[in-house]
Amino acid sequence: MSESGVVIEQASSTDIPALVGLLAALFSIEQDFKPDTERQIRGLAGVLASPNACIMVARSAQGEAIAMCSAQLVFSTAEGAHSAWIEDMVVHEAWRRRGVGRQVLQAVLAWASEHGATRAQLLADLDNQPALDYYQHLGWKETSLIARRLSLQLRAPNAD
Repeated sequence: MSESGVVIEQASSTDIPALVGLLAALFSIEQDFKPDTERQIRGLAGVLASPNACIMVARSAQGEAIAMCSAQLVFSTAEGAHSAWIEDMVVHEAWRRRGVGRQVLQAVLAWASEHGATRAQLLADLDNQPALDYYQHLGWKETSLIARRLSLQLRAPNAD
């Protein structure tokens, strides 16, 4: 337990309802994503089931999930090693500015490093200046890359 009474640990499937609530708060301020309980339940379950992914959760002294952050490993040809995609970094509004975000982020970065990642990367909304300032304060560097996305339709097995 930290001096703030917060415990950081890996999330489990029993945390999914609380994590969905944290994601709803995060996605309500993001431009590219919208809260969708069923999708978030599936996504969280998938991350929790993957040996190449981790969700760290911060708990109050009462056991309430107050922050979360996830990492997923990909093999980077640029690094010649794993790289960690950091996502879903969110702290409950009542717990912000207490160091909880830094603690949960450090825990997920430690997990990634222990699993062979030599680089971490994340995306942040360009219009979310508080988040951009926060990551800069923590030493994250802006890159010259720009994110693009393309939605893929799920195909039925054996569909041609």
